[in-house]
Amino acid sequence: MANAAGASGAQHADVAVVGAGFAGLYLLHRLRKAGLSAIGLESGNDVGGTWYWNRYPGARCDIQTSDYSYTWDPELEKAWTWSEKYATQPEILRYLGFVADRYDLRRDIRFGTTVSAATWDDGTQRWLLTTSSGAPVSCRYYVMASGCLSAPKPPEIEGFKDFKGEVYFTGRWPHEPVDFTGKRVAVIGTGSSAIQSIPLIAQQAAHLTVFQRTPNFALPAHNGPSPADRVEMLQKDVPAFREQARWSMAGVPLPPATDFSWQLSDAERRERFEKAWAAGDLVVMLTQLWADQAVDVDGNTLVADLLREKVRAVVKDPETAEALTPRDHPFGSKRPCLDTGYYATYNRPNVTLVNLRREPIKSITASGIRTDSRTVDVDAIVFATGFDAMTGAITAVHPISGRGGKSIAEAWEHGPQTYLGLTVAGFPNLFMITGPGSPSVLSNMMVSIEQHVDWITDRLVAMREAGFTTIEATDTAQDGWQRHNADCSMITLHRLANTWYTGANVPGKPQGVMPYTGGVGPYRGICNEVVERGMLGFRLTGPNGAEQCNDGEIVRLQPDVRLVLNLLASMNLPPLESFGAQGARDFLAQFNATRPAGRPVGEVVDGTLPGTDGPLPYRLYRPSTPGPHPIVVYFHGGGWVLGDEQSDDPLCRDLCRRTGMAFVSVGYRHAPEHRFPTAAEDSYAALCWIAGHAAELGGRPGPVSVAGWSAGGNMAAVTCQMARDRGGPQIAGQLLICPVTDCTFDRPSYVDNATGYFLTRSLMYWFWDLYCSPADRTDPRVSPLRGKLAGLPPAMVVTCEFDPLRDEGVAYAEAMAAEGVPVEQLKARGHFHSSFAMVDVVITGVGGRVQMARALRRFAGLPVEETPTRQDNTAQRPIQAAAAGAAD
Repeated sequence: MANAAGASGAQHADVAVVGAGFAGLYLLHRLRKAGLSAIGLESGNDVGGTWYWNRYPGARCDIQTSDYSYTWDPELEKAWTWSEKYATQPEILRYLGFVADRYDLRRDIRFGTTVSAATWDDGTQRWLLTTSSGAPVSCRYYVMASGCLSAPKPPEIEGFKDFKGEVYFTGRWPHEPVDFTGKRVAVIGTGSSAIQSIPLIAQQAAHLTVFQRTPNFALPAHNGPSPADRVEMLQKDVPAFREQARWSMAGVPLPPATDFSWQLSDAERRERFEKAWAAGDLVVMLTQLWADQAVDVDGNTLVADLLREKVRAVVKDPETAEALTPRDHPFGSKRPCLDTGYYATYNRPNVTLVNLRREPIKSITASGIRTDSRTVDVDAIVFATGFDAMTGAITAVHPISGRGGKSIAEAWEHGPQTYLGLTVAGFPNLFMITGPGSPSVLSNMMVSIEQHVDWITDRLVAMREAGFTTIEATDTAQDGWQRHNADCSMITLHRLANTWYTGANVPGKPQGVMPYTGGVGPYRGICNEVVERGMLGFRLTGPNGAEQCNDGEIVRLQPDVRLVLNLLASMNLPPLESFGAQGARDFLAQFNATRPAGRPVGEVVDGTLPGTDGPLPYRLYRPSTPGPHPIVVYFHGGGWVLGDEQSDDPLCRDLCRRTGMAFVSVGYRHAPEHRFPTAAEDSYAALCWIAGHAAELGGRPGPVSVAGWSAGGNMAAVTCQMARDRGGPQIAGQLLICPVTDCTFDRPSYVDNATGYFLTRSLMYWFWDLYCSPADRTDPRVSPLRGKLAGLPPAMVVTCEFDPLRDEGVAYAEAMAAEGVPVEQLKARGHFHSSFAMVDVVITGVGGRVQMARALRRFAGLPVEETPTRQDNTAQRPIQAAAAGAAD
């Protein structure tokens, strides 16, 4: 243990650690191995953390214990065998005691000790901790290993202190046995601890009354011995199994589902669901059914409806079954629960459910609980009302004061602000394990804990070797991380639920998705990248003015864009232009064959239309709503060299569904076989024919709109100018998505995004050389920015931050606006050139596509507030909140 020294009588150490649960124990072990002195401070009288305090009946982990185990010592894994698939609290506590004894960790822990205040001293560059007993602590580094669910919520019910019977809290259960035999018991709450404890309490109590405000999704644990298939996976290659877990999305080595819900029949979906139901595994149910279950409202509803069927099948009373059926949040957006006989418990004659949505609690009396319609007399009340999650585990434990005396509670007044969920700007040498802004509670906590402990310890060792003594996140890095967290939360459905994940369970608490939703593996990669880039986002200082600060944002791309680009980079593909024109086409066709199928629309019809020199193919997408529909003429991307009328199929389907408009995708001829101006003339000819045959296509006669992506955006812009100059047809509006508008290659976006974003500068050079000779490049039919812009139809121009074409798209929008053309811009932060075409892969593009659909509806004179088909997780959200970025 660290030595007590100094005039103040403080106990000195390199590191002080609050908490002696899974995180605190491993951290003490790692610090000792690294040669750093450490003190553990634990309010309980033994090790265990949450498993020391949560002793309520039925308490178990909800991650299989083969996964919910330390992995840092292979010998430890061999020395302990779990008795069950989901271990009970006593067994987990015994495991932690076994670990503490095996590595002699208790000697570094002060038990029965709470920290009452922690203050940073700029002069000594140390933290001073005031404790409830024993000497204060002076430490160089302070680590909160206090867990995410360690601050129970106090009762918020009037009259709580008037009750004369027995009172229990699931989060602070007595260490001695509690016997409810013959007693009238009330349980308030139906979260995880209630769902686990209610069946056992009901077996003892004379009568049990459950007071439920919000029903929760639960599925049976089917507990017993560890499943043979999981045991076999682990024992076959333990290191590989553990490494797969570390780089997985949830911290459990199960690959996510890849089929989308709309690709499966009802029978196929039900078969997958029943298999997951039989498995009794939360991670399986949350990730293995279909790819869109966690990101799409409709895909999620399919799962939720099947779960609701199970409730009705078990609970005999229809009214009780309905009350127990969740309908106010998507499945998985609140923590689902594993249960053992929970729903069947409500069939017992001694169990009553009180639906607080219909009859809220008015007060607690001396003898029971009074609702607005009845009084229930009870002998004991069990409060299963949860925790002040994540932030409460930091702020509610004790005041923490950083630079200038500013408290962390003040810094988090409007919600938690962290860098990586590990550190907080303004609080030097303070670390949090699984803090807000890290995967934490949305992961296998064991994997996340070990990653945090290893990262922190490795950084302290590296600082010692480099001669630095302080580390602090910069404001720039922290602000960037908050934006990245918000972007990640837009992918999932967590933000659509009132839950402790968002702080909604604590009155007055700022609401927002607190855990990092981008996945365990991606998060680990980001933390590693911070180190590889010279501790990006941190300021390091040392004696004699030594300082290192590599400021900046670690993630500027949207999270799913980052994953896509990393995947492409890992494939080590040769440059597309090296394939030659036909080889590039073949590659594109092969690539498109692997993408998710487009979503269903009312009807898809293939046909041909007369072009300038022979027939041109087209694909018509009709909505499922009754026609006739306004028509959008769509031009595909591909640099005038690649693609066809089907290559942007998912995007056309998506916009058709969102707009309720018919889309006609045109297959114009390509270079190098057909050079400029063939594509432009083909596109104009197709526009004229489609406008003249609107009724034949099932469309509404009158003006049509045009739309296109990339080179197709160029075609859309060019046809608008040609239609104006050649006397028609009339165009209602133009949607230009990442368009080519000029032949100049020296704009900053060409330089800044020359490589690394799939559409490279050299690829654009190749496209231009194949399509158009230098002498023709200023022709407005290929560089519409060089043409006359007055009198063009209203436009929406979409540009992406990481795209060589960004600046010319912005320039075209601004030039049109200067000539009096009504223009809306969408500047998509964190996106790259292909973001909006990669439907159902780049989920953060949803918000942008919603905005595009609204623009097209405005062009056609349709009401924009209508949502023809509720398709996804942002269809009913304000567009300005969408992760795709805001319009300027």
